[in-house]
Amino acid sequence: MDITPPYGYQEVVPLTKDHHVVLPLEGKLPPVFRGMMVIPLSYTEFSLACHDYPVVFVSNDQGKTAVAMAVVGLEQQHNLFVTPDLTWDPNVYVPAYVRRYPFCMTRVNVSGAEQPERIACVEKRAISAKGDALYDAKGEPLPVWEAMRKLLFEFEADLARTEALCKIIIELRLLEPFNMQAKPNDGEPFTLSGMFRVIEKKINELSSNKLKELAHNGVLPRMYAHLMSMSNFNRLLARRAARPKATRTGAKV
Repeated sequence: MDITPPYGYQEVVPLTKDHHVVLPLEGKLPPVFRGMMVIPLSYTEFSLACHDYPVVFVSNDQGKTAVAMAVVGLEQQHNLFVTPDLTWDPNVYVPAYVRRYPFCMTRVNVSGAEQPERIACVEKRAISAKGDALYDAKGEPLPVWEAMRKLLFEFEADLARTEALCKIIIELRLLEPFNMQAKPNDGEPFTLSGMFRVIEKKINELSSNKLKELAHNGVLPRMYAHLMSMSNFNRLLARRAARPKATRTGAKV
């Protein structure tokens, strides 16, 4: 059985009732997220995340497939929403991808064939005898796991809806690659590349029936939430300028 860990995770294993897991301290951000530039987003998060982050699409195959991401940094190893006390900025929305750690749902490959079902997994390094039990002596889930399990399954279902959203946008040929170019007041110009955005002009060229369909299935409002979020790149630049100077280099998402 081969399990591919999600983006940012090191090694995950199927979760069992016997596992004790070291959970993140209340409010503390796990180290894995402190240097991320982008965080995966799910379908229902668009309306929440668009107020705080640029919401972009990222593709590893020149736009044939894509995933939705919130941009949280402008250079490698600099998440601009990490506070000095190593928490996520309490004034902004915290993505579910962060809140579910160290757990995840993942696909399993058996003899090279991907299985249709997904299973609950946990970051292997979080398993410890000193960790918290997730089930009681009778094998019943404890409240801490009940809440996390609910988040996991809801988030996983929402990610499937995001996949469908991205597929529709790609089939309609509405995506284009773009770079974010910035000229900070206190440093050298730099470029953030590797992102895709919806072409608003092409939305306006769609038929009224297609627009009605996209509005009905929720794709249209999410495309506009994405487009409106582009102004948040200015907020990222302001956050960057407010921090102590570091290496100023361009980066690829």
